[in-house]
Amino acid sequence: MTILKRRILINILGGTIVAILLGGLSGIIGIIYILNLYGKDLPDYTQLANYEPPIVSRIYAGDGSLLSEFAKQKRLFIPISAVPPRVIQAYLSAEDKNFYSHGGLDYLGLMRAVVTNVKNMFTGGGKVGASTITQQVAKNFLLSGIQTYERKIKEAILSYRIEKAFSKDQILELYLNENYLGYGSYGIAAAALSYFNKSINQLELDEIAYLAALPKAPNNYHPVRKYDRAVGRRNWVLKRMHDEGFITEEEKFIAQSKPLITISRDKTRTFKAEYFTEEVRRELKAMYGNQELYEGGLFVKTSLLPKYQIIAERELKRGLIAYDRRHGWRGPIARIVIENMENIAEKLDNLKAIIKRDIPLGIKAWQLALITEVNQEKAIILLPEGSRGRIDLDEVKWARAWKKKEYLGPKIKAVTEVLKAGDVIVVEEIFKSKAEADLKTGPETSGDLLLQEIEATRTYGLRQIPEIDGALVAMDPHTGRVLAMVGGFDFKRSEFNRATQAKRQPGSAFKPFVYAVALEHGFTPSSLVLDAPFVIEQGYGLGKWKPQNSSNKFYGASTLRLGIEKSRNLMTVRLAQYLKMEGIVEIAERMHIMNDMPAVLSMALGAGESTLLNMTSAYGMIVNGGKEITPTFVDRIQDRYGKTIFRHDQRECQDCRLQEWRHQKKPEIPDNRKQILDPVTSYQMVSMMEGVVQRGTGIRIRSLRKPLAGKTGTSNDSFDTWFIGFSPDLVVGVFVGFDKPRSLGKGEEGSSVAVPIFKEFMADATKGSAVIPFRIPEGVRRVRVNPVTGQIAAVGEKGTILEAFRQGSFPTKKGEVLDGFNSLVQTKTKLRTGTGGIY
Repeated sequence: MTILKRRILINILGGTIVAILLGGLSGIIGIIYILNLYGKDLPDYTQLANYEPPIVSRIYAGDGSLLSEFAKQKRLFIPISAVPPRVIQAYLSAEDKNFYSHGGLDYLGLMRAVVTNVKNMFTGGGKVGASTITQQVAKNFLLSGIQTYERKIKEAILSYRIEKAFSKDQILELYLNENYLGYGSYGIAAAALSYFNKSINQLELDEIAYLAALPKAPNNYHPVRKYDRAVGRRNWVLKRMHDEGFITEEEKFIAQSKPLITISRDKTRTFKAEYFTEEVRRELKAMYGNQELYEGGLFVKTSLLPKYQIIAERELKRGLIAYDRRHGWRGPIARIVIENMENIAEKLDNLKAIIKRDIPLGIKAWQLALITEVNQEKAIILLPEGSRGRIDLDEVKWARAWKKKEYLGPKIKAVTEVLKAGDVIVVEEIFKSKAEADLKTGPETSGDLLLQEIEATRTYGLRQIPEIDGALVAMDPHTGRVLAMVGGFDFKRSEFNRATQAKRQPGSAFKPFVYAVALEHGFTPSSLVLDAPFVIEQGYGLGKWKPQNSSNKFYGASTLRLGIEKSRNLMTVRLAQYLKMEGIVEIAERMHIMNDMPAVLSMALGAGESTLLNMTSAYGMIVNGGKEITPTFVDRIQDRYGKTIFRHDQRECQDCRLQEWRHQKKPEIPDNRKQILDPVTSYQMVSMMEGVVQRGTGIRIRSLRKPLAGKTGTSNDSFDTWFIGFSPDLVVGVFVGFDKPRSLGKGEEGSSVAVPIFKEFMADATKGSAVIPFRIPEGVRRVRVNPVTGQIAAVGEKGTILEAFRQGSFPTKKGEVLDGFNSLVQTKTKLRTGTGGIY
């Protein structure tokens, strides 16, 4: 080689080296520039260390039954330590085989993807990706899903930083719990349940492979709509697992040969107590906010007892239906024109269209039906599934026409007086028979109706969705724990909770608190109060107020006990006037019945407004010996880590936490309840209200032959009807009334509407329970007296009762009568004559 050629070659090599060096330097500068440009203002990746995925909050009944779940995303979090190794192997094989060796970016995988994509440009193949699991974590948690070069650069930078800050297992744990895998499932634990109804450690190899095939695009591998593609992707994952040495050839072959069969997740078994659950939801929202409720994974243990809840819902509905049937038929739900029998198929479609309106019926056994034919003795109905049935005359005799003010039309003598062809009605099957139908081909004996020969052997009863509504609350009187609550006939019809949200007039159900004030001021259950006309000026231009007893009669001097038992209005008003209304207002606030009650006499008769929950709680404070309680629906709340963050019972009992019993003394749990009513006064009220059940307005309950007490309540013109009663360890309140207040009708009172509901609830709720008498506190002396006069009974006198007196206060031969002078007047045998003040 000549010197010239050598120099030329050296110059060329030198230039090439310089060019390479300059190119490399430019590349480095470019990379530094890009890293600097896109590395600024990136999301804070350290927040992943405190990652708390949104998980389901669950509400449980007192017996552990699931009541409801609250969540925006159905996710079950599973720590990496609990993930089976084979599941990890499947995901690594499918998504990132070099995960445990690369630093966030898989450069070899990236080059492979570039080569493959270039080749596929000419062969028509699809694009392949090269994102590592770390990159996917960066994208899913910190970046948007929009595919741009800018996002990919940011993703790479974040991946590098994440790898420096977190262990591989931490990164993998984030990945396996965050991904959306279809079927409404977030994370592998939820997906295992959704697709195969299994926990993650119960999955077979083929099922694991399918789940590992889903992260890229779950909708593209739907197990039903895109079955072949789903199986192909699953089998590809199995091949990758074999290539990586995770499974044998035989395991791969067996798994690939299996069909892809998904199993619907078992419907979560929940106990339905919708009014109760909704009240708990509102309470949790007020305490912690929406985000914590729907994403915080709260564990909430409530006070609900399903046994009582089932009885409460059944008996309230029965009571409302019974009242509704007493007041007649308001007509069909809808009407469909039927011109002839040939277009019945079309009418069936019309019926189904009405059903799609989702009319809440309230009773599971009830359904809609279409009347197709009617005569005097029966009606033929068409059911949604196309079958037929009949309604006999006896099943519609209750359906007298409803009239204003709850009056009834004439008695029913024929089915045609109630039903017409084309009526859409509510029915309930009442029995099944094999061959009893007397439907014939040809004219009936009346000659006015031609019936088709059909298999209408199933007999149905006519039903009606009650217009009236109500509520029931059952509570532990010692703790305030709400054991059952129904806020209306049907939650789907109305979510308004009549137990907690409706403020209504309790009427006579408020009277016990007036009498409690009297007992606190020296009266006894045998004290006499005048039952006579009472008139008072209400103020200029307002006229006179003239309260009356419900019987419109006057009974003269009567004991406090009789005033409660027979619910005497005039006695109560006269007593309140003597005591002064300030004391009545004070006890209403003390017992948490209502605040800021006006100090007017009508309030003593229950003209104020309160909720059923508050009234029931107040009665609970009477039967528990005068201890203050607060109604509660929630016993305990734990956060996602199991830490108790709320507990209703705040009492501490260190000795209760011992691991074993070594004959030590029984631990004493402190009673922190405030005494807000004297125990003797409380028992005297219990005893007097026991008389309501034995001899008074609640006498229907007496047949249960159990220690029960309570008080009826009926507001003016029977707008509101109540009964609140109790056993020694259970207090139950019932309210019935129209949402838009109006009279329940002549003769309808708490004793006829609310009492039967209470009675049936208590009959079932206390069935099999030990009979426990009401507890008598110290300071009470029981004396046998005449229940009418209140005087000590004579030897051998019949019809006497044991009356509860405070030690040192007993009836005397010369009784005192509270009359219209706001004074106690002594009398031997007769009442004072004359005007006697304002009557």
